[in-house]
Amino acid sequence: MESVIEEIYRTQSRRVLATLIRLLGDFDRAEEAVHDAFAAAARTWPTDGIPGNPFAWLVSTGRFKAIDTIRRRVRFDASQHHIEDSLYTPDATEIGDMEPIEDDMLRLIFTCCHPLIPADAQMAMALREICGLTTEEIAHAFLIPAPTVAQRIVRAKGRIRAANIPYEVPGREALPPRLDRVLHVIYLVFNEGYSASSGEEVVRADLTAEAIRLARLLLALLPHPDVSGLLALMLLQDSRRTARRVGDGSLVLLADQDRSLWDHAKIAEGLTLLAAAMEAGEIGIYTLQAAIAAEHAKAPAAEETDWRRIAFYYDLLLAAQPSPIVELNRAVAIAMAEGPAKGLELVDAILGRGELQAYHLAHSARADFLRRLGRRQEAIAAYQTALSLCRQEPEQAFLRRRISELAATSER
Repeated sequence: MESVIEEIYRTQSRRVLATLIRLLGDFDRAEEAVHDAFAAAARTWPTDGIPGNPFAWLVSTGRFKAIDTIRRRVRFDASQHHIEDSLYTPDATEIGDMEPIEDDMLRLIFTCCHPLIPADAQMAMALREICGLTTEEIAHAFLIPAPTVAQRIVRAKGRIRAANIPYEVPGREALPPRLDRVLHVIYLVFNEGYSASSGEEVVRADLTAEAIRLARLLLALLPHPDVSGLLALMLLQDSRRTARRVGDGSLVLLADQDRSLWDHAKIAEGLTLLAAAMEAGEIGIYTLQAAIAAEHAKAPAAEETDWRRIAFYYDLLLAAQPSPIVELNRAVAIAMAEGPAKGLELVDAILGRGELQAYHLAHSARADFLRRLGRRQEAIAAYQTALSLCRQEPEQAFLRRRISELAATSER
């Protein structure tokens, strides 16, 4: 039973939180209610059994736990009477009505992306509230101190309360100005699921599935090439999920994956969406990334991948969105097309500017180029640097394996 509750918490807790934020009107109160609801589940489900609709049970329990908490506080603070009254106000959406509740995650994203909230705080709060990442994990993703992340989240929640920002998906006319930020949040949710920043799993399938679901919902609300491009990107990337690790949990590199395990229905849908986005005129950053993913998806075997075309798309992406991460990915593509020496030159230039020093994949890419050039000791040192920065266990195991293989070769 404990494992079942843990799985429900892992897959449902963020949706429960999103709905409770709508019902309770406060982020912190909703987070407390989520914990109270799952604590109640841990006490009662082992004897009473799991309810037919765990999600609705958790939302209802969390809401009434919050009401009880407010009632106790009201005894000491008369100013909170209006809060207690608002929680008893009948809600237009019954908790058991699942269709409107499905939109609560999208409401949460639009709330996090309100123009009154600074962009850096939007991203931090979205990762905290939607992905459930810890402050430390978010800090690691942004390469900034954890206290800075915590301050951003606190300020963002305070701004929402002070400005009485509505918890809603805005009207159609207000959607376009906020589209870029909403797409970026969905993209970050997917990325955290596709390559978890820490922990035992390579992929958090609950997050990738949620990001894809939200993109589908957004596309229905606002048909737009950028939404199609993002959905295409996520489908093409997610199509490889099953092949990215073997039974013991070990990481499998793209070149070594069994392509028969790829989800070809997702690939077909992704390619169709990509074609529509490419034909729409101006090509956005997600469409360019989808075009890169499509080159991998279309290649029957790894050695047939058109790396020069991928490098060309990265040139376009770098012009549209200059960043050291895009530069790093471009360097990998160029190394595959022109050789590891060129890739090493490009990565050393990035690191030489002081950028990506704390990003383990930059050092891992550098180590791979050195390995392919036969510079074993330098490769080992670079892999060790990457290992010291990596927080995901399957990636750590892969890096250790590379170091062991190189050390064994050096001893011969």
